[in-house]
Amino acid sequence: MVEVKQPSRLYKYRSFSHRTLTMLVEDVVHFADPTTFNDPLDTKPTLHTDLDANALELILAQLIEQRTTAEMSAAATTIKYRGPKTIDHIARHSRKRAEQLLADIRYNATNPEYEVDDPAQFLLGQYVQDELLRRYDKGVFSLAERANCPLMWSHYGDQHRGVCLGYSVPEAAAGDVRKISYGGSRLVEASDVSAMLKGDVGARRKVDDAVLLKKAKPWAYEREWRLIGPRGEQDSPLELEEVVFGTRCATSVKYAVVKALEGRERDVRFFEIREQSGSFLLTKRSLDTDELCVSFPRRCRSFDHIFYDLTEE
Repeated sequence: MVEVKQPSRLYKYRSFSHRTLTMLVEDVVHFADPTTFNDPLDTKPTLHTDLDANALELILAQLIEQRTTAEMSAAATTIKYRGPKTIDHIARHSRKRAEQLLADIRYNATNPEYEVDDPAQFLLGQYVQDELLRRYDKGVFSLAERANCPLMWSHYGDQHRGVCLGYSVPEAAAGDVRKISYGGSRLVEASDVSAMLKGDVGARRKVDDAVLLKKAKPWAYEREWRLIGPRGEQDSPLELEEVVFGTRCATSVKYAVVKALEGRERDVRFFEIREQSGSFLLTKRSLDTDELCVSFPRRCRSFDHIFYDLTEE
């Protein structure tokens, strides 16, 4: 497999809001729940049942036991239960839950209304697919390769009124930033899931890629990379390097952002997007912050005192 080189900068298009300001001044990022994405097929692979029912039972049992163990362990930690008895209880309960579900599936597979060759394999495949998706409870921080894409500004940058945040990727975070591939199949092989559960690193990579890093071909204009992490707001593992303002971004927003980052320990560079004369292309130009700060903040009545003497005549 050919390794894809990460760009020196990755960009996050944003509308300007209190959350964007928080991202800038507190240096945090928001890892989104994939179920909130605007593409309903994103992170929704389909399991290809290339294994028989017996093998699928083993996969499903392991997935359920792992999930149940994780849930019960978290609950035990919360209420401060620990020790060998607690561990044994969790293990027994996890096995029991898996065995009960498998018994239910075997019973349901006897229903004559199923119009498939192997109802047990079909049902097990559906349950394995559901469990696999539940296993991937990570959040996603989406980034793009370029700051001058007109469609990205329109779709994610508040119709060019917003900002685009440019990040570099420190070495410690490089393994968590992955490139999206576009097109192809949404299938995940059950055999790869089985190998992943047995510790096969290559199989784990294939399953990870199929679940988290595939999108339909029409989305290719985004040139997306994804930072994977715990869901919700987290301290940024990336290094903020640039803020790029859209062509319609208000001057007051530019001033507010420049002032908000004034005195930051690591300087941030400021740019603005300009039209290229005679074409549909956009270009990134340095922002003259000195000129920007000459006129702001302004006071509308600042010249009123000049005319005070005239009122006495």
